Amino acid sequence: MSIRIGILGYGNLGRGVECAVKQNPDMELTAVFTRRDPSTVSILTETAAVCRVSEVEDWKDKIDVLILCGGSATDLPKQTPEYAKLFHVIDSFDTHARIPEHFADVDAAAKESGKIGIISVGWDPGMFSLNRMYANAILPDGADYTFWGKGVSQGHSDAIRRIQGVRDAKQYTIPVEAALEAVRRGETPTLSTREKHTRECFVVLEEGADAAKVEEEIKTMPNYFSDYDTTVHFISEEELKRDHSGIPHGGFVLRSGKTGWNQENNHLIEYSLKLDSNPEFTSCVIVAYARAAYRLAKEGQTGCKTVFDIAPAYLSAKSGEELRKVLL
Repeated sequence: MSIRIGILGYGNLGRGVECAVKQNPDMELTAVFTRRDPSTVSILTETAAVCRVSEVEDWKDKIDVLILCGGSATDLPKQTPEYAKLFHVIDSFDTHARIPEHFADVDAAAKESGKIGIISVGWDPGMFSLNRMYANAILPDGADYTFWGKGVSQGHSDAIRRIQGVRDAKQYTIPVEAALEAVRRGETPTLSTREKHTRECFVVLEEGADAAKVEEEIKTMPNYFSDYDTTVHFISEEELKRDHSGIPHGGFVLRSGKTGWNQENNHLIEYSLKLDSNPEFTSCVIVAYARAAYRLAKEGQTGCKTVFDIAPAYLSAKSGEELRKVLL
């Protein structure tokens, strides 16, 4: 039997999830839930329904895993605990500083309802988190470094778009090249947040909006921009579409460590991603964890989980025998 998937929110991430489900033969898209008028939302899966968000409760026995594709700024802190009362849920909550409180909220709701909630799934948090953890376990005497970009951050772009007076926006995260190269040389510099990355914003204003006020609100936004050197460019809608229509991203996780009785040997672990489409890659990670949620639920587990809590075999459509034969 196919794992029945529901999608809540049909933006870039929701469309990516739909494509990812198509690539997994043990899954089927059952329904898409939207805040828009369903008659105006055209999806690619002919067999799936398009429904209003208000109708989601009617589907609680027809969906195995509900994938939440809202933004981390305001949507997911409310939506994930709310829908964990009805469904096994997955989200891509990416405000790192608030993950502990988000975990607690989802854990309480999911345990009460007997559901599984997997949060902060994607590539960072997500795949990068796993690589940081593995590297820490393998090289306990060392230092971690994570560099993002250059690329478009969906969460940060969404946060800008929610500012009053902003019509549209794209935000690029850019590694500081000198810092990255120092780590690759085996140095272990102590780097502040500001010394590792810069942020560049391209913003389309609503007519009559106060540019100075918008720029100030962007640059002082906690958890998003306040700790970075941030440049804001105000451009036309035409320029945004022409020059910033893609959603590329990527980055690097590195750990520099020492081994030996007298710490005489140096080692560098590096994991990197280069992504043509941030939301499509994120969607592929989420869909793999939807399979894990389904399997955990079948075992009777409940509560909130992160990528740290889930064995890799739960992600794969292959059997344990196949994994040992082909990938081990």
